[in-house]
Amino acid sequence: QVQLVESGGGLVQPGGSLGLSCVASGSILSISAMRWYRQAPGKERELVAQITSRGSMYYADSVKGRFTISRDNAKNTVYLQMNSLKPEDTAVYYCNADVQTTNSRGFFYNYWGQGTQVTVSS
Repeated sequence: QVQLVESGGGLVQPGGSLGLSCVASGSILSISAMRWYRQAPGKERELVAQITSRGSMYYADSVKGRFTISRDNAKNTVYLQMNSLKPEDTAVYYCNADVQTTNSRGFFYNYWGQGTQVTVSS
C-alpha cells in the first residue's frame, strides 16, 4: 500500500558529497518519523538520521556535522545530504518511515525502501 522509492546512490570519492532522496507514495494519510538507515557488509544496520513530521532531527554521532536530513511533507519526501564522505560511510542506505494509511485504522506502520548503494572510494 505504501512504497518508498530511493534515488541518488552511487560512487563518490572521499571528501565528496552525495544527496539521497526518498519519495513515499500510496494511500498515505500522514507520515510521522522518516529515517535513513545504513548497513555495511558484516555490520549491523544502524540508524543514520531521523526527522519527525515537525522537523525535529536526530543524527548518529558518526555523521554529525557532515550529513543533513530534511523533508518535504507536501511531497512525502525525505532527503539526506552527505558531505565530507569517508570510506567508512560505504553502505547500503535504506529509507524508512512510519506511515498512517487509508486502511490502517489510525495506526502507523513502518515501511522500508529498497536500499541504495553508496560507495566512497578513491
